[in-house]
Amino acid sequence: MLLILIIFLIPAALFLHRRRRLPITNWPFFGMTPDVLLNSHRAHDLATQILKLTNGTFLLKGPWFANIDMLYTSDPANIHYMLSKNFQNYPKGPEFRNIFDILGDGIFNSDHELWEIHRKTIMSVLKHPEFPSLLETNIKKKVVFGLLPVLKSVSSNSQETDLQELFQRFTFDAICDLLLDYDPGSLSVELPFVPCEKAFTEAEEALFWRHFLPEQVWKLQKRFGMGKEKKLSEACMVFDEFIYKCFDIKDGQKEEEEKLGVLTSLMRGFEGQLGTSTDKRKFMKDTVLNLMIAGRDTTSTALSWFFYLLAQNPTAEKNIRDEIKKHLGGAKWESLSVKDLGKLVYLHGGICEALRLYPPVALEHKSPSAADVLPSGHVVDEHSRIILSFYTVGRMEGIWGEDCMEFKPERWFSQRGGIKHEPSYKFIAFHAGPRTCLGKEMGMIQMKMVATAIICHYHVELVEGHEVCASDSIILQMKYGLKVRLFPIDINQAS
Repeated sequence: MLLILIIFLIPAALFLHRRRRLPITNWPFFGMTPDVLLNSHRAHDLATQILKLTNGTFLLKGPWFANIDMLYTSDPANIHYMLSKNFQNYPKGPEFRNIFDILGDGIFNSDHELWEIHRKTIMSVLKHPEFPSLLETNIKKKVVFGLLPVLKSVSSNSQETDLQELFQRFTFDAICDLLLDYDPGSLSVELPFVPCEKAFTEAEEALFWRHFLPEQVWKLQKRFGMGKEKKLSEACMVFDEFIYKCFDIKDGQKEEEEKLGVLTSLMRGFEGQLGTSTDKRKFMKDTVLNLMIAGRDTTSTALSWFFYLLAQNPTAEKNIRDEIKKHLGGAKWESLSVKDLGKLVYLHGGICEALRLYPPVALEHKSPSAADVLPSGHVVDEHSRIILSFYTVGRMEGIWGEDCMEFKPERWFSQRGGIKHEPSYKFIAFHAGPRTCLGKEMGMIQMKMVATAIICHYHVELVEGHEVCASDSIILQMKYGLKVRLFPIDINQAS
C-alpha cells in the first residue's frame, strides 16, 4: 500500500510543482512546509516574494494534521484595520502567549487591563521631567567609556570587527544601566563573555521557529531538552539569574542611598501587581525582561542595518557627516544636545530608511477574538493565525514606489526641508495604533547619538567578501554579523 501511495503521490507532486504560479507549492499531506523548510535561510524574502505576487495577502498552508495554517499579509489596509480600527478584536491572544511564554506577564505578552496598567506605568516613567536628562547621560557615558575606546583599539590595529556585536553589547549595557542601575561592562576592550547578553539571540531564534513547527513538536523538544528549545530553556535560566541578582543588589541598598531610577519608579508604579502567577517578584522580572529585549535588540539591529546601508552608499555618509559638521561648528560631538539631534534631517532620513527596509521586528503575530472579514476581503475565523509581515511592507512598490529597494534618505525630506512624517501603518517599524512603541523617541535618540559619535570619528567599510543576510529570528539580526574595518577621521578637518 505504501508503494502504491508513493507511485501516485510523486507524479501528482511533480505536476503541482511545474504548474505553480508562486515560488512555493501546496504539497499533498505536507502542505507548504517542505518549501518553507528549504527556504528557511531566506524566510522573510520568500514571504515578500509571495506577497508581491498575491496583492499583499496569502494563506500559508501547513501539514493537514498540524493546524498551523497562517494568513500572511503586508496590506496596509489590513494592518491599519487590525492594529487601529478594530484593535479590540485583535489582542495578542492565548496562542501568542503560548509561543512567547518566556515573556510571562510583561507588556509584549499582555492584553486588556494588564496591558493598560503596563502602558500607563511605563509612560509615566518616560514622561518624568528628569528622564530625558537621565537618558542622555546614560547614552553619552556608554559611548565615551565603552564604545569609543573599543573602536579606537580595533582601528589602531587595523582589525576586522563585528559592528553588530559591538552594538548588541552597547545596548545591553545601556539598558541594564538605565533600567537596573547596573552596568554589566560587556562593552570593553577585552570584550568579556556575559552569558545574559548572549542569551537573547539564542532565545529569539527558538521563538521564531515556534511559529512554523507544530506545537506538539516544539513542546516535545522542550520537554526532553532538544534542539533550539534546549537553548531557549537555558536562556530563560540565565535571564532569571541575572535579573534576580540585580533585584537583590537593589534591595540591599538603603532607602536614603537610592537615587531616583527607572527600576525604583517601576516598582512603585506596579505596587500591588502580581500577574497571573500571583508572584510579585516574578511579575517584576517579566516586566524588566520585556523592557530589556526592547532596549537591546531593536536598537542594536537598526544600527547594524543603518551602517551596512551607509557603507554601501558613501555619498550618503558624506552628506550626514557634512550635516553634523555644520551643526557642530568646530565643537566636539558631545556638545550636540537631544534638541540638536532633531535638526539632523539627513541622519534622520538615513535611519528611517534602514528601519523601512530592515525593521528590527520583522513580523507580528495576531489572532482575532471573533470571526471577521479583513479589508482585503479575506475571512478569518476566531483564533486564526495571522502574520503581519512588516519586512515586506517596506519593499512593496505599491506602497513606497518603484524605487522602494533603494536607500534614499531624501525620501524623508519635507518640501520645506524638514522631516517628512509617514502614517504608522505604512512605516511600521515602531508598530501602529494603541500598541505603538512607547520607547520610539528614546530609541531614535540613542541611534542618533551612537551614529553621530561613530560618523564623527570613523569611516566604515565592509570587509570584502563578507556575507550579510538576515538570521532566522523574530528580531532581524544579521546571521553572520557585520564585519567592517574602521578608518579614523577628524570631522573638523574632513572635507
